[in-house]
Amino acid sequence: MDLLSPMEMTALLLSLRVAGWAIVGSLPLAVLAAWVLGRYSFPGKTLVDGLVHLPLVLPPVVVGYILLITMGTKGVIGGWLLQTFGIKLIFTPEGASLAVAVTSFPLMVRAIRLSVEAIDGGLEAAARTLGAGPVDRFFTILLPLMAPGLLSGAIVAFAAAMGEFGAVITFVSNIPGRTQTLPLAIYAATQQPDGDAVAARLAVISFSVALVALMASEFLARRLRRLIGQG
Repeated sequence: MDLLSPMEMTALLLSLRVAGWAIVGSLPLAVLAAWVLGRYSFPGKTLVDGLVHLPLVLPPVVVGYILLITMGTKGVIGGWLLQTFGIKLIFTPEGASLAVAVTSFPLMVRAIRLSVEAIDGGLEAAARTLGAGPVDRFFTILLPLMAPGLLSGAIVAFAAAMGEFGAVITFVSNIPGRTQTLPLAIYAATQQPDGDAVAARLAVISFSVALVALMASEFLARRLRRLIGQG
């Protein structure tokens, strides 16, 4: 870490903070979306499913632009938040968290949904006959069995959030010490005549974080499946 300048360290810590808050804030909604899409059939399900996964195929800049016109100070939602609660998301770390939460949300939903669909419906039916209510069934049966997908989805989404560029720079700009995450710091370094060394160091850090996250996701998911199987 001594090899990093204060600016580089700030970008690294900000990236960890932005990605962490994004996952913590969106995980409950991802679990709910995965549960509903994996367990229920309803009119318009295909449309809802498409909207949930839309950030996967939209250019990140488009996601950032949509956030800009809706959550900015002149947007319908952003203007209301500012006037009512004094909350401003544009050009803030919180806005960066919102941007990466939107782009990484489908990754969590997809992983959790696969776990939900793999759960034997007979277990839930048996619990229902024993008098367990919907909340009890969810916390005692569904949640433990979907834990591998939940954990792996959250870790992969965290790694993706750490690397998000387009949505962040479009919605909150590239402000050093405030919204400049690792990808934005790498981009800024490449624009400097003597920034190759800085860009290389930050790129190595980004690569390492992503690789460790993917390895941890696979390891922990396998470990949880093994523990569930033994239980």
